[in-house]
Amino acid sequence: MGKTIIEKIFQHHSSDEVRPGSVAWIDLDVRTARDFGGPNVVKHLRENYDGNYLADPEKTYFTFDLSVPAKTIKYAINQQVCRKFAGENRMNIFDVDAGIGTHVLVEKGIVIPGSTAVGTDSHYNILGAIGAFGQGMGDMDIAFAFKTGKTWFEVPETMKINVEGKYEWPATPRDLTFAVMEKLGSSGMLGMSAEYYGDAIDSLSLDGRITLASQTTEMGGIVTFIPPNDKVIDFISRRAGRAVKGTYADDNANYIKEVDVDVGGIEPMVASPSKPTNISPVSDIEGVEIDSVFIGSCTNGRYEDMLVAAKILKGKKVKKGVNLRITPATKEVWIKVINEGLVDIFANAGAVVFTNAGCGGCAEGMPGLVGEGEVELSTTNRNYKGKQGPGEIYLVSPATAAASAVKGYLTSPAEVAK
Repeated sequence: MGKTIIEKIFQHHSSDEVRPGSVAWIDLDVRTARDFGGPNVVKHLRENYDGNYLADPEKTYFTFDLSVPAKTIKYAINQQVCRKFAGENRMNIFDVDAGIGTHVLVEKGIVIPGSTAVGTDSHYNILGAIGAFGQGMGDMDIAFAFKTGKTWFEVPETMKINVEGKYEWPATPRDLTFAVMEKLGSSGMLGMSAEYYGDAIDSLSLDGRITLASQTTEMGGIVTFIPPNDKVIDFISRRAGRAVKGTYADDNANYIKEVDVDVGGIEPMVASPSKPTNISPVSDIEGVEIDSVFIGSCTNGRYEDMLVAAKILKGKKVKKGVNLRITPATKEVWIKVINEGLVDIFANAGAVVFTNAGCGGCAEGMPGLVGEGEVELSTTNRNYKGKQGPGEIYLVSPATAAASAVKGYLTSPAEVAK
């Protein structure tokens, strides 16, 4: 019997027999901690190990992305603890100017297809966008990974998701993602790995793949893999400074189940409060009045997300009384958006541009939280009550977010393009 992608990646990184249900010790190519869990990782290392805290300093990173620069005394202390530890132990750090850690790892070619990486981030499985294994773990487990360069996993079963049909504007990769989430719900991937296939998947850009992979956690999945096409392989090879190859499932790989999702003719979609999988077409609830809009996060903070918003906002104004905030995912995105004039478009439209590259309003402690009774459209990955404050959060694509900011109520991008 052939192997799935996760089974192949694990086997390449382990001397144990890898099969679903078995426990395997995995060598880790990359291990990171962010400014939230990082200080606890340092604490565990100092309390439980006698020096020599890092198996491979060159493969170990701190990434600051939640509160950048620090917005509270707690975060300022946290970050400084990490900076001091990094300096003492010759490890790497992406400081407050870098952006969202997982995105930076991809942009820099540090994580490549087929590699293994762990960190203190519940959306670390976003690395499946390039065909890599990424997993968020607790700070004690990450401390062990820092020390040993290894961790153990119970090898999960894999499901196969066949995405059928083609979609057209005003639907976007976020709406494709919503279609998958509507089909699977909040537990449709529970405890499993998944692989995506289909023409609509293969044609996704890297930015679109990141959007799709970013919602794995909200469907209960461990990790999803989007097999890298030639464009993704070329991009990562250039960033890594060497030729890289993808890891692909065998033709006779065994899947626990297959699911078909038809995205042909899908329209813009929305996840209503307070559940990321509470999904319906925008047209079903169009007209919901809004107070604020946020475009950004690890789900939709890439350049293509900024570009689609700029195209809608160009020559238009955000509705009076609506607060539109925009945060790029990384410094690289931030610079490109500035150089190509998108900032001028956003500013002239009346948006708040920019909070520093990072998680933005998705994370408590960052600018752009929602107050009591406030209704916000957000391109983040979660809308649980209290996630961004006491207001109500509707999850949408950047296109829908920008169009709705102009109208002052939830609407399809097609309504603004008329």
